[in-house]
Amino acid sequence: MMKNLKQFSAVSIIGLVMLFFATSCDDNSDTFTISAPSAPVLADLSFSQLELDALNTSNPAVTLSWSESDYGLQTAVNYAVQFSIDEGFTNPVNAATIVGQTALTLSVGEINSAAGNAGLNPFEWSTLYTRVVASIGTQQGESIASNTLNFQVFPFFNYPFEDYYLVGNATAADWNNNNNNPVLFRNPDNGNHYFFTAYFTKGGGGDGDGRFKVLETRGLWQPQWGSTHPDGSDPIETQGEIAGNPGTQSDDPGRFGVQASGYYEFTIDFGTKKYTMTPYDASGAADFTSMTIGGTAVSDTAMNQLSFDTHLWYISSIRLVPGDLQFTTNTGSAWGGTTEFSGQATENGGSIPVIVEDDYEVWFNDLTGRYIMIPLNL
Repeated sequence: MMKNLKQFSAVSIIGLVMLFFATSCDDNSDTFTISAPSAPVLADLSFSQLELDALNTSNPAVTLSWSESDYGLQTAVNYAVQFSIDEGFTNPVNAATIVGQTALTLSVGEINSAAGNAGLNPFEWSTLYTRVVASIGTQQGESIASNTLNFQVFPFFNYPFEDYYLVGNATAADWNNNNNNPVLFRNPDNGNHYFFTAYFTKGGGGDGDGRFKVLETRGLWQPQWGSTHPDGSDPIETQGEIAGNPGTQSDDPGRFGVQASGYYEFTIDFGTKKYTMTPYDASGAADFTSMTIGGTAVSDTAMNQLSFDTHLWYISSIRLVPGDLQFTTNTGSAWGGTTEFSGQATENGGSIPVIVEDDYEVWFNDLTGRYIMIPLNL
């Protein structure tokens, strides 16, 4: 009898243990229950107007503080500080996100960037709305917004674009990184997409001839962009992916290139990290002997013609004021566009807007009508 009891007890214990583990394995989910969150309350500001100083962009500009949002359990709460040009926050701009804190100081530059990204014009008093949005988790779940405050702000201009320059023995600059290196023309509809339609030379015809790279700053070798092949072991290709030092790697990228002298359209997209090199037929293009820039933004001023490629015109520095301008050829035809800083002009295409006063470097390509105007001090 005792032997049977011991056997039964052992079997029972083993069964209970197996049942426990089976139940544990079947239910491996964690369930958390939160209450309806309370909205953070943004404290009133001590000012109603804020004029931003372009010379002291790192100085503190605004300190926002708010009450803690309660989700009914112990959890870290995310807080996103948002700005908008309308009280409904139709297109909110996230200026900063912090976790578990209820105050944040933003610099002059950060407020200026938020105002510009929200859509406010520079050098004008406008209303900027702000709020704090609470959420939990990495997916910002159960979000809830605070009350809305507003103040008048006077932003300075913030030039948001990157500019790029050619260097290499296929180009006018040769392998000199500070030799009036021609600038790439930016797509006004895609700030990552650039064009350069012009003459490239193969020079002596060797494998090292007809080569070039892209620089971000004249006079500096880095950052530089090229092909994904190792520098010096880089075949000449008509398309491919781009690499950058230090954009994608610590060593220098390979060189782009052409197989023969002639006109090509080079495109490069820093978003997709791809490039193309396509022959361009310039045989029917007009050969202008002079080009003038003029309009309400500037009095008529002659442009310089690049001797390496006579379809490229430039002015290294010219003062432009808010207004508009056109490019006028020696034949009297006027070329204009509709987008500031960069675009594609057409004959009788209106006037190019200038929205902020500064000294500009200006380039115009009469093959394609593309133009770019780079502010030098903003």
